Amino acid sequence: MRRRDFLRWTAGAAASLTAPLGVADPDTRPVNLLIIQTDEHNFRTLGCYRRLLPPEQALMWGPAVVETPNIDWLAEQGAICTRFYATTPVCSPSRAAFMSGRYPHNTPVNTNNIPMDAEVVTFAEVLRRNGYATGYAGKWHLDGTDKPQWAPQRKFGFEDNRYMFNRGHWKQLEDTPTGPRVKARKNGRPTYDVQDADARSFTTDFLCDRAVEFLQTHKEVPFCYMVSLPDPHGPDTVRAPYDRMFKGQKYEVPRTFNKPREGLPSWGAPQGRFQDMARYYGMVKCIDDNVGKLLTCLRENSLIERTIVVFTSDHGDLRGEHHRQNKGVPYEGSARIPFVIRSPGTLRPGTVVHEAMTCVDFKPTILKLMGIASPDRDAGRDCSRLLITGQAPPGWNDVAFMRGTGTERGWVAAVTRRYKLVYSTRDDPWLFDLEKDPDELINCFSKPEYRATVQTLSRQLRDYGRTFRDPRVAHPRIQVDLQRAMDGPGPEESPPGP
Repeated sequence: MRRRDFLRWTAGAAASLTAPLGVADPDTRPVNLLIIQTDEHNFRTLGCYRRLLPPEQALMWGPAVVETPNIDWLAEQGAICTRFYATTPVCSPSRAAFMSGRYPHNTPVNTNNIPMDAEVVTFAEVLRRNGYATGYAGKWHLDGTDKPQWAPQRKFGFEDNRYMFNRGHWKQLEDTPTGPRVKARKNGRPTYDVQDADARSFTTDFLCDRAVEFLQTHKEVPFCYMVSLPDPHGPDTVRAPYDRMFKGQKYEVPRTFNKPREGLPSWGAPQGRFQDMARYYGMVKCIDDNVGKLLTCLRENSLIERTIVVFTSDHGDLRGEHHRQNKGVPYEGSARIPFVIRSPGTLRPGTVVHEAMTCVDFKPTILKLMGIASPDRDAGRDCSRLLITGQAPPGWNDVAFMRGTGTERGWVAAVTRRYKLVYSTRDDPWLFDLEKDPDELINCFSKPEYRATVQTLSRQLRDYGRTFRDPRVAHPRIQVDLQRAMDGPGPEESPPGP
């Protein structure tokens, strides 16, 4: 299908979406989709997020920052979501939710290295069925334990998956006559060595170059391409000159690093040490420069006004907050992720969305924005009106749900733009007031003034568990705690006397 014919075919389906912005000509609506996903990315490293935060939250590691002008441009020209969360803040489950519109335990990727069910219909498969050229480059992490495993046989709608690899945070890649491979090797086996990596072989550069090739090859037809960068996940190494670009800066330990340990839940227990941000910033800067390369390609090929561009990540990285590294817990630095989208003619530049969303909402939302019906009853919500108007539509329920890894044991949470309620099979419940306590240090669960909030969110969490059959919510301890919160005076309050 040629681009002109495709535009005519899709114009009617999208008319209701473009109407609020007064778009006169439906042929100006974006058709293509480019997704840039990073791995283990703390949202505070992006200038567009820092600008929306008070200084004490924006400068978590002191005044030393990394500038990200290209990602910031996407936010300025589109929409930025300030409360976008990983449905499960670990690689595989988060990616499964993002691809499928289902909660991770129903994919059934509830932890890393579990293969996604072959019957799952991803957003890419929907677009492929509707005439899109589709492709993927980078880390996949939805096909089991093989590593690196290039071009998995199960494509899930990404037809050109030559540069898709299942697992690993390789630092150097190369093309060979038999296909791509990890360039850094020892005794014939791939390694994470970054030595001698350059602007052609370093993984971030290599994968974005493959994305450029795809965009140029398919510029005359509708396309969907996703480039999944394994940085800034550890190991914290990056090629020159990024490896020394931020060495001279002074980094401060996060305020929450030395917080009192008494009374902390098991998921909040300290572990790890604080590492400075120099090489992490270097990886982020390299990513931003490559986002610039992709945007230049779109401009030079007259695609920039025809393409929806999404920048996001699979989960965060605490980087010393709460005396922890990495991810897997409900704290903001772990679970809250970047989500920036530019859709010219559809989304107003500078739109800021504060309502809570998670990865499970991506599939129904992006398909709606593109005027294409989803064949599934997605578990995620269509958030397109939030993005288009920047405001919640009438009747919108501002609550999203997250869960830890595994099946029955662990934590599960309900989150809104202000509150986060966490239940655990091992710990007492916690409620954070993110407005008054953005550092997440105070448990408000048993405070009388929060009783109505606890009851409302607990009921919504119960209903989520029933609707989506989450075995975590059905765990006996969580059931008891939920019932007390919904109907009783609370676990630390005495019932009234006779």
